[in-house]
Amino acid sequence: MDKPTVNYESLIRITKAISMIRDPEEIILITVEGVTHALNVKGCTLFLFSPRSKELKLAGSYGLSNDYLDKGPISALRSIASSLQDAQPVAIYDVTDDPRLQYPEAAKKEGIASILAVPIIIGEKLIGSMRVYTAEPWEFTLNDVNFVQAVAQIVGMTLEMCRINKGLKDSIDILKTMRDPKTIKSSRRTPYEGVPKSFGGDELPQTSP
Repeated sequence: MDKPTVNYESLIRITKAISMIRDPEEIILITVEGVTHALNVKGCTLFLFSPRSKELKLAGSYGLSNDYLDKGPISALRSIASSLQDAQPVAIYDVTDDPRLQYPEAAKKEGIASILAVPIIIGEKLIGSMRVYTAEPWEFTLNDVNFVQAVAQIVGMTLEMCRINKGLKDSIDILKTMRDPKTIKSSRRTPYEGVPKSFGGDELPQTSP
């Protein structure tokens, strides 16, 4: 496999695409597809972390089969856990011989050789993980890691802004409603009602790629 040189142009293209979208799910799908093509790899996934269940919930993927994506719950304590616990990227060179994988047989069946896991952190809060999958053994370079980290950070901040903006918009709507006492009962809402739970709460629903 010829490894492409990831440069600022790749990052700019993905960032520009993200900036033109307001829907969180579309942002995630654009991101995982963009990373896959930029690195010329098998696929990419983005998971969101659920503090309640201690699981990673699939938010979007590209290049992977439904069978692999449906292999079972992803435990933040068992699936490349060190990436989340230490808040550092982790590269798995050989999925068939690494105890840090939760589902090594599923990865082998899918034709995955190597995996790069990068945590998505906003401030001090872990919100998820981005993972890159290759079909051939791949020694991820510092350039590869830095690129995925940069994209993960950008998409993480974008999703957080979507959550904040949605909450702000709903808060303004509430204030407008309060001016008309006749509509309070039928229109009263909490500031975060309607915010995708993937970004605003503990329960993180799994979405199909």
